[in-house]
Amino acid sequence: MFLNSLSGRFLILTTVFVMLAEVMIFVPSVARFREDYLLLRLEKAQIASLALLADDMIDDALEIELLQNAGVYNVVLRRDDMRQLMLSSPLPTEISGTYDLRNGQPFELIGDALRRLWDTEERVIRVMGQPVRKAGLLIEVTMNTMPLRDAMIDYGLNILKLSAVISVITALLLFLAVRGFLLNPIHRVVRHIKSYADAPEDARRIIEPTASVLELREAEEALQTMQTQLTGSLKQKEHLAQMGGAVAKISHDLRNILTTTQLLVDRMETSVDPMVQRAAPKLVNSISRAVNLCESTLAFGKAEEATPALSRVALAGIVEDVFAGERLAVGQEGVVYTQDIPADLQLRADPEQLYRVISNIVRNGRQAIIATGKGGEIAVHGHDDEDNWWISITDTGPGLPPKAREHLFTPFQGGVRKGGTGLGLSIAAELVRGHGGLLKLRRTDGAGTEFEICLPKGKVDIDSSATK
Repeated sequence: MFLNSLSGRFLILTTVFVMLAEVMIFVPSVARFREDYLLLRLEKAQIASLALLADDMIDDALEIELLQNAGVYNVVLRRDDMRQLMLSSPLPTEISGTYDLRNGQPFELIGDALRRLWDTEERVIRVMGQPVRKAGLLIEVTMNTMPLRDAMIDYGLNILKLSAVISVITALLLFLAVRGFLLNPIHRVVRHIKSYADAPEDARRIIEPTASVLELREAEEALQTMQTQLTGSLKQKEHLAQMGGAVAKISHDLRNILTTTQLLVDRMETSVDPMVQRAAPKLVNSISRAVNLCESTLAFGKAEEATPALSRVALAGIVEDVFAGERLAVGQEGVVYTQDIPADLQLRADPEQLYRVISNIVRNGRQAIIATGKGGEIAVHGHDDEDNWWISITDTGPGLPPKAREHLFTPFQGGVRKGGTGLGLSIAAELVRGHGGLLKLRRTDGAGTEFEICLPKGKVDIDSSATK
């Protein structure tokens, strides 16, 4: 798996390329080592010949020792245009080749070195060079090739080992550098993409550009723009698809405003004025048709809900505002509103959207209680734990019928009352999802209904969500 990743392939390629570079250096290095080896033999042979010149009475044993120390068989020193055999010993075989180091060319030296490495036979060669410190015109020696080849192999193996170590260290350093500056930011972008794909409607999952590398930051900014636009497009297309034949209807909130007018028209039916009695039924029917037509098209269908503007808000204050609005509504007699929320409980949310969520649920509870013709209670409870804020909204109404439970959060299918569209809970659920939270039905029975809202405290854990 690692070898198929960008990190693994980069590490392998770096190692291979460094090794190739070292191999390209290896060949001329070995050639240079061969030349230095032969020059050293010439220098030692010259020193031995000078020792002989200093003392003509050197015995045979000492002469052999000088030749062995120089690593040669014979030494010939040319001084003053005179060629003199200074030191000599029997040759094991005939001379197989002559090499002149005075005018050796680079490619010639490289070729000779490679041939010597390839040749495994023991041979005797003649080597000629320039004496050091101008001690003569020419010096030449005869020598065995096997010690030279063995020394070249040892040197080559050491070079290869050192090259391998250097290539691994270089590759590792480059790997760590690229991983820190490129791969980690790329992985972060990938995790954001996976996290966003899990819940495109959650505004917290939209990436925030943080990369310091110019190209990566441009990619993050482009991704942020795309995610923002895609979130809006997904919501809008979802709304339009759900509306279907209800495109001509108006917003759910506008219908609530018209409800007051409808209640006033209902009272006109009790008038004793004959003209009012004749006109009231027609007016009631017209208002009823208008209310049914004014569904949530303006807020729900014309465009996506705005991205929540998160801030610290006091839950108790929002709930009190919702209760105050409900108390002003016509036909709320007999409904008691209570809340159990700590005064210091603050959560991070969009105050306007949170108001709409709670208001829709409370309003549905009030209407359910009034439909029974009896009194009832609506209670809101709030608390928090280490990870989330919790809001529960209960009413003592008759509970939801089975048909409503099946499509509770589906637009135009989850309505409970006659003529209802079911948009209130659908809008509320969508607004809660925009906060990264969840709206669900905890219970509904003859004793009432309870809805629960869960809002997360922390930011999205990109790492964990991307691995799911």
